[in-house]
Amino acid sequence: MTLLTAGILIAAALTWIMPAGEFERRQDANTGREVVVAGTYHSVERTPVGFFKAMVAIPRGMAEAADVIFTVFLVGGAFAVIDATGTWRKGVRQLVQKLGTRGLIVIPIVGVLFATGGAVENMQEEIIALVPVLLLLTTRLGFAPVVAVAMSAGAAIVGAAFSPINPFQVQIAQKLADVPLLSGGLFRTAFMLPAVGLWLGGTMRYAQRTRVPPVLASADEPVEEARNSSIILALVVIGFALYVYGVAKLGWVFDELSAIFFVIGLAAGLLGGLGLTGTMQAFIAGFRDMAFAALLIGFARAIFVVLRDGHIIDTIVNGMAAPLTGTPDAVTIAGMWGMQTLLHVPVPSVSGQAVLTMPILIPLSDLLGIGRQVTILAYQYGAGLCEMLTPTNGALMAVLVAANVKFGDWLKFALPLWAALVGLGFVAMFVALAIGL
Repeated sequence: MTLLTAGILIAAALTWIMPAGEFERRQDANTGREVVVAGTYHSVERTPVGFFKAMVAIPRGMAEAADVIFTVFLVGGAFAVIDATGTWRKGVRQLVQKLGTRGLIVIPIVGVLFATGGAVENMQEEIIALVPVLLLLTTRLGFAPVVAVAMSAGAAIVGAAFSPINPFQVQIAQKLADVPLLSGGLFRTAFMLPAVGLWLGGTMRYAQRTRVPPVLASADEPVEEARNSSIILALVVIGFALYVYGVAKLGWVFDELSAIFFVIGLAAGLLGGLGLTGTMQAFIAGFRDMAFAALLIGFARAIFVVLRDGHIIDTIVNGMAAPLTGTPDAVTIAGMWGMQTLLHVPVPSVSGQAVLTMPILIPLSDLLGIGRQVTILAYQYGAGLCEMLTPTNGALMAVLVAANVKFGDWLKFALPLWAALVGLGFVAMFVALAIGL
């Protein structure tokens, strides 16, 4: 809360210092989104944001992020219902018993699942509600809470950043760049696999180094009394699979995910023997547990609201893009990556950043003879990997809060692996540049 509130005030201060400006915008036929028109940046009347208006941006940010916030509440409530049936504890106990002393294996197993979710549908907010289950698992195995975050949110971010199919990132960028969807898929996959392996390998080393004696299950836990646990777990799997299909084929967004898991929560409560009253009480307990994490998403969004009200986001983009003209190709690519990384702090939406930057950088790359796919890679690796570091990523902050992990402790863990992934991303970009991808 302190960090994000400070970010809101810093953003407001910048609106008094930086010149206001805007690009002209047009409707893009390929994506149906409003995109900027390259070369049309112009100054506009300054609209600095004062202290009170900055505070008003907080509820406005919550309103703009309402679909995500309500998803966190409803999905979190559904998982609280499932937890109340004893299904999670029973499943975790059985898993730990089967793994025995080989508990490290759980990290690649769980990590690959979340990395796949990131690659397929940019999974992040959906993870918040799963944190209590992940903490139960890692505690039983003697791992630190950071491991729970790393093998879930961290793995999902890596999968999303290197994904060949992420509809909210690479596919939007490819549409805006007017290149065939899924083109360069094999190339991206070839680098995604070692990227996920590098992240999970680093997580396993950290888990082994910091491992403590496992917290054994209490003898009086009502685990074995869980009713219809296999059916309930199957419903969760079916729910996620249905949502992934809906995203890919039906254009679904967070509202549909909320509805799916509200129904799953109701079904789980009834199948688990809670009854209607018990099910609703479990939902309410879940809402309460998710409240702080959900509100952080709105606070993070408020930073963007302040910068937008001050009309300085386009100024930032224009100022970053201008120096890239006339430099060697390798320097230009590195500059594009740096621009996308820095810009992702004030613009924490990967899809919004694609809409903002691709119409500017694609014409620039054409003029310089740099392949459009290379420019898309610079966007993917710059914005995508920044997701694991920036405090304006409300989903990450909410996961850290739910796991009781300090942001500073997360950075100590993640920064070395982030640097290694950045190095891998640069190899990918320079190889793509060399082969003319």
